[in-house]
Amino acid sequence: MSSISIRLLALWKKELLTLARDRHGLAALFIMPAVFILVMSLALADTLSGQRDAVVSYAVVDLDQSALSKSFDAQLTSVDAIEKQVSLPDLATARHRVEAGELAFVVVIPAGFGQSIGQRQSPGLRFLLDPAVPKVMQSGFRQQIEAVTSRFWLEQALGSLGRRMMARTGSPEITVEAVGHGVEPGAAPPSAVQQNVPAWLIFSMFFVVIPISAVFIGERQHGALQRLRTQQVSFGFVLAGKFLPYVLVNQVQAVVMVGIGRWLVPLCGGEALTLPDGASALAALWLVSLAVSVAAVGWALFIASLARSSEQATILGGVGNILMGAIGGIMVPRFVMPAAMQAWTRISPMNWALEGFHQVMLRQGGVADILPAAAALVCFGFAALGAAAFLDHRARA
Repeated sequence: MSSISIRLLALWKKELLTLARDRHGLAALFIMPAVFILVMSLALADTLSGQRDAVVSYAVVDLDQSALSKSFDAQLTSVDAIEKQVSLPDLATARHRVEAGELAFVVVIPAGFGQSIGQRQSPGLRFLLDPAVPKVMQSGFRQQIEAVTSRFWLEQALGSLGRRMMARTGSPEITVEAVGHGVEPGAAPPSAVQQNVPAWLIFSMFFVVIPISAVFIGERQHGALQRLRTQQVSFGFVLAGKFLPYVLVNQVQAVVMVGIGRWLVPLCGGEALTLPDGASALAALWLVSLAVSVAAVGWALFIASLARSSEQATILGGVGNILMGAIGGIMVPRFVMPAAMQAWTRISPMNWALEGFHQVMLRQGGVADILPAAAALVCFGFAALGAAAFLDHRARA
């Protein structure tokens, strides 16, 4: 074994032993996210009362293009609780935009809508939904659409045949279709645990900044980094010695948090986390987790290089993580945010990570579907490592 390999193995061993003795760092990495996942999954299992009054945006695909379909579209826009975002030309475009996570709901007015209304038949209305949208929002949106459809149907019946039709007219049926790779029509919407496990897992992965910065700054203050330089150990080698151990710790975090969602949450009365089937889906899930680790550890090493004390690192890393989580849809789902705020979520690495997990866990995507998010996270991580190396070079200069 070469001297370089021996040095690198020694650095990895040192980092793991140091982390094992850091009780506060281990609590931030494991206990905090476990509590978040358990509490939030149980609290949001039956109700998300803060989302009930939120304005939900939707798109419309009018395949009928009749006077009645245009009138129905106009009635939808008059409802205060839902807001029309755009009209789409065809069903393929609608499916693509829902799969990409750009739209939460699409109302599909089928061909023959006007004729079925005139013949007092169920109009066959349906809507597409993103399975990543919380269950309460799905239920609320469906109730709004059903109310408008029933009212419109009755108005047309009364207008053409008089009030005698009212007693004979039932409620029109609406078909719900969850749109995603491999998602079957009528698939069950995601549970609270499916929303919270990936969100708080990502948040906890980025909190690796706490133990990394504590070790790094301690080594700087006690002269360990200077002694390594005198032994011709480059700063890049030091970063490599810290990088892999914490990436492995992040992967252990992922396994533990998924296990909590899968086994502990059901024991406490919540729903169990369901994982995608197939080797390709599991490989995609692991690749997203690995990419998040690269981004989180790179970010942590950048903060550790930037800060001059543990207090500074805690403030910079903690506040930075909270801001990325708030903007990125970790604490509040993106679809609940106003339209102007939704655009800002795209700048947060935590949002890229959440979209990657949702592609696999909720939309049944594969490796190809998570590559954009994974590539963005890896680029962010290595850019942060490059910034850390630059800061060290400038400090020594």
